Amino acid sequence: MSSRAVRFAGFTFDPEDRRLSRGGDRIALNARYLDALALLVREPGSLVTKDRFHDEVWRGVPVTDEALTQCIRTLRRELGDDAARPRLIETVPKHGYRFIAAVEPADEPAPTPLLAPVSSGRLRRLVALAAAGTGGAVAAGLLGGLIYGAILAAALPGASAAAISTLLVAAFVTAAIALLGGAGVSGGIALAALAAERPGLRYVLGGAAGGFLTGALVRLIGLDAFALLFGAAPQDITGGGEGALLGAAAGLGVWLADRGWSLRRAAFAGALAAALAGLAIPLLGGRLMGGSLASLAERFPASRLDLGRLGALFGEPGFGLVTAMITGAAEGALFAGCVVAAIAWAQRWVPSPPAPPLAP
Repeated sequence: MSSRAVRFAGFTFDPEDRRLSRGGDRIALNARYLDALALLVREPGSLVTKDRFHDEVWRGVPVTDEALTQCIRTLRRELGDDAARPRLIETVPKHGYRFIAAVEPADEPAPTPLLAPVSSGRLRRLVALAAAGTGGAVAAGLLGGLIYGAILAAALPGASAAAISTLLVAAFVTAAIALLGGAGVSGGIALAALAAERPGLRYVLGGAAGGFLTGALVRLIGLDAFALLFGAAPQDITGGGEGALLGAAAGLGVWLADRGWSLRRAAFAGALAAALAGLAIPLLGGRLMGGSLASLAERFPASRLDLGRLGALFGEPGFGLVTAMITGAAEGALFAGCVVAAIAWAQRWVPSPPAPPLAP
């Protein structure tokens, strides 16, 4: 098979132009995975050994068999194939892989429409990814709320009803805010998967856009609600800028998972990026959850909010800059790490929709 464009199972692949598409919708793959696909479709029906993949795709760069396994897993996911019932890529245990779909030359490159239609199967997958990320965010919010609630409750006498309610209310509030933030960030990342160019950029920008819009909306509604109910509203609470930074960090982690990083490594990378963002946000004048709660306590001194106790742990008389940076890093890492882990898990276990058959 030559290196010119070919068609198989509704896909068009041009090895020279480095382009894989379906129905005019480009499918983004990194360079190694494109090389692996080119090697497979060049010899349809023939066994391609693991050694050949290492020699012709990785070109002598020492990698483990897990890298090849992840490569094939990603190709199958993007092509809508199933390892248990393969239509395109068949595993030959302990030896390699075989491309089993019919491959024929593409007479003309398929046109790329400005807006490609979204199939119901693909839409369901995007919803599943967004829902998984939102669930991860809620889990992070519950855990963070329980921690903050325990700190607030510890300042109250004994195991009183007030202490218990403080713990529950803090967990509920942070989980609700995390749900909104997680839905925005995860939805932005999932929608960004519709884009055709630069997977890293699309995930990062999608997460940042979703985080910004959600943060700005929550801030607007929150300020209006406080002003309506109490006649005054704290101005220095979490908003769009903070949401954009955390969303971009989560998008980075999802991109790394999509490039073949393990779930644990991708989640750690996303958490690390968000922790750095959480450190920087107070320096830039912003606040995350802990800082927002401390601001509310200052505005409404009769409330039971007292996060100033945290400052003593870091040598500060109250909730100062150092405390805000440390809690911001912890909040960011927890949020992004859970969101990335949930989306990466969903990417691995929620299959891509099958490709439509090639029109006669």
